[in-house]
Parts: sequence; C-alpha cells; structure tokens
Amino acid sequence: MKDKTIDYVLRATWQAVSRMYNEEASKYGASMSVGFALLSIDKDNGIPSTALGPQMGMEPTSLTRTLKSMEEKGLIVRKKNPVDGRGVLIHLTKLGKEKRELSRDRVLKFNEVVRQHVSQEKLDDFMEVAEIINELISEKLVFNNDNNEPTE
Repeated sequence: MKDKTIDYVLRATWQAVSRMYNEEASKYGASMSVGFALLSIDKDNGIPSTALGPQMGMEPTSLTRTLKSMEEKGLIVRKKNPVDGRGVLIHLTKLGKEKRELSRDRVLKFNEVVRQHVSQEKLDDFMEVAEIINELISEKLVFNNDNNEPTE
C-alpha cells in the first residue's frame, strides 16, 4: 500500500506493540492483558470489578477470562466490597504486586527507548493527534452524516 491510511498505521503499530508486550510477558507466563490489568488495579486499595473493564477498555467476557487466569496464578484475590456488599473488589496479592512492578518496568522501558529515538516535539505532536482522533470518535464526528460519506 503506497499511501497508507491513518487507521492502517494505527492498527499496524498497535499490533506490533501488542505482539512485543505479549512476547515479553510470555517469558513470565503472562500476557499483555494480564500486565495491563495488573497496572490498572490500585496496589493498595484494589478496584471494584465493575470499574476495571471500562478502565481497561475490555469487554466483560475477555475481562472475566483474564481475571480468572490471574486468580488461578495467584496474582489477585476477590474480596467483598465493604462499602457495597453486592460488589467485589479485586486486590493484588504479594505475587501480583511483584508482577505489577515487572509490568511497570517493561512499560517504562518501552517509553524510554521510544524517547531515545523520537524528539519530544514529535511525541507531543503524536499525543495531540491521538487526542484529536479520540475526540472525533467520542463525539461521533466521523460517521454521523446521513449518507455515510466521510466528513472533511
């Protein structure tokens, strides 16, 4: 493809990042989604199970699978929410906290290497473009017209 579309570049880049994180996580018997979940859970207070999915942008079925795997590996425990007895809080175990730090180190390493190769100005531009794309999508400004033609 000579002139790559914006969505193609986003998707190809995300797939490369995802593959990189999954390869690294597999060395420790984990996956990118497990690492992301570890980083999304407050290490001291835990997180309500109902808040974790939206925070991670994960579908309930995938989240359930990930949490079950994490529980089986001894990374998390589920505890009754003391404020709302109907709810469940997800807490990290000692092992979960250790793996969380490992995940955090890997994310920081990725950021460090990118920063070594990309100027701050270009990173700022990238972040601004990503923010604009997210706003366009959240405000439904891409496919909101009657004839479904792309807006300009």
